Amino acid sequence: MSVSTRPLLELGDAYATELPRLSVPWTAAPAPAPTLLALNEELAGELGVDAAALREPAGVALLVGNEVPEGAHPVAQAYAGHQFGGYVPRLGDGRALLLGELVDGRGRRRDLHLKGSGRTPFARGGDGKAAVGPMLREYVMGEAMHALGIPTSRALAVVATGDRVVRETVLPGAVLARVAASHLRVGTFQYAAASGDAALVRALTDHAIARHHPEAAEAQNPVLEFYRLVVDAQASLVARWMLVGFVHGVMNTDNTTISGETIDYGPCAFMDTFDPATVFSSIDHAGRYAYGNQPGIAQWNLARLGETLVPLIDPDPDAAVAAATEVVTSFVPRYEGYWADGMAAKLGLDAPAPELARDLLALLHAQRVDHTTFFRALSSHLRGGQPRSLFPEPEAFDAWTARWEALLPRDRDAVAVAMDRVNPVHIPRNHLVEEALTAATAGDMGPFQRLVEVVTDPFTERPGLERYAEPAPAGCGPHVTYCGT
Repeated sequence: MSVSTRPLLELGDAYATELPRLSVPWTAAPAPAPTLLALNEELAGELGVDAAALREPAGVALLVGNEVPEGAHPVAQAYAGHQFGGYVPRLGDGRALLLGELVDGRGRRRDLHLKGSGRTPFARGGDGKAAVGPMLREYVMGEAMHALGIPTSRALAVVATGDRVVRETVLPGAVLARVAASHLRVGTFQYAAASGDAALVRALTDHAIARHHPEAAEAQNPVLEFYRLVVDAQASLVARWMLVGFVHGVMNTDNTTISGETIDYGPCAFMDTFDPATVFSSIDHAGRYAYGNQPGIAQWNLARLGETLVPLIDPDPDAAVAAATEVVTSFVPRYEGYWADGMAAKLGLDAPAPELARDLLALLHAQRVDHTTFFRALSSHLRGGQPRSLFPEPEAFDAWTARWEALLPRDRDAVAVAMDRVNPVHIPRNHLVEEALTAATAGDMGPFQRLVEVVTDPFTERPGLERYAEPAPAGCGPHVTYCGT
């Protein structure tokens, strides 16, 4: 691996230097023929990086890990985690590297991370590489979530490596260059706690407070306040997922961030027909991570974080457990508050009406109505439209509508405009994502580029894009996703 003499990026290494026991210095596997497939110029600008320079050979070499900026110290991060409820003491970045941290144009510290960059000491039997399709999936899903206003990691670029990777078939390889507020996870704390070294957990907690919640340092009990802020961030995040019908698919503790960002887009998808039992992942046979289970799983994961912090919260174990329990129990009202506020906005109401909202969801479920289509169409009712036509038995909707209209503000035109600002026309429809990824794997990036253009402007109706707003055609069959490893 060569080292560039004029770095395109100035990368810090605070995580690697402050927490050396939680990572292993490592380098990416050489990519024989790197070719840029997708570059996020908007994100590059946000980071203060010259997008044109990233398109040059030296920039592409950096994005795939063939070159490392001077002064950078890439590491594979260590973490543990509960995967589908079973504890695994040593997971870590089996096929990924933290290149380092950079400061964006707003003064925020961000991680630059490579995914699919080859085996590391944490690899568990895999080749450490990734295929074009799953890396482009993470790109489009992250950009869609960002456009919807949902905290998320984002792809800076996807680079084809020139490798062929063997999965069910032979596929073209790729590396994702990902940007996140950090890659600190609940699983990072679990790994530190399992070491039995309280000083290591303390160092990690101090690092996380400084990175994400510096206000906690001023609290009477900084660790307890930090825990409260993480619980709140996750309650807000999962409520936002639920409001748009997003199913993460693999809510293991190692995929639950301290920052409150969505991360690790594997077997994820957006729900079409509303159903709390919706599962897309091919390996989630019991439905642990079904759409309707996501709030409860998030709280369960946060309880695991609390367990690691107990020794730091109070020297009296009973007092510490009681304090941590009070915080994690607060997840439920926090989540319900965020969800109720968000649902009120979707319905155009000035104040939350949880019972009205839940009755509506039960109606959508019973009559198998498309979630995204309905909420976008609902504002048309205020303009003389007929969203009732979405219901096979519209009389039940009519009865619900009478209750809803009684709560609406007087200025119906303003209400409709406000509703259209929060109810998207476009999400990454599953059949269109698969269509785009199949084409890209075969060498045609056109459908992918068009899909990204559509989902990054999700609230605007545009002529000629009608197919991007439609559910999957009849006969498509159930959508099934895979982890992409």
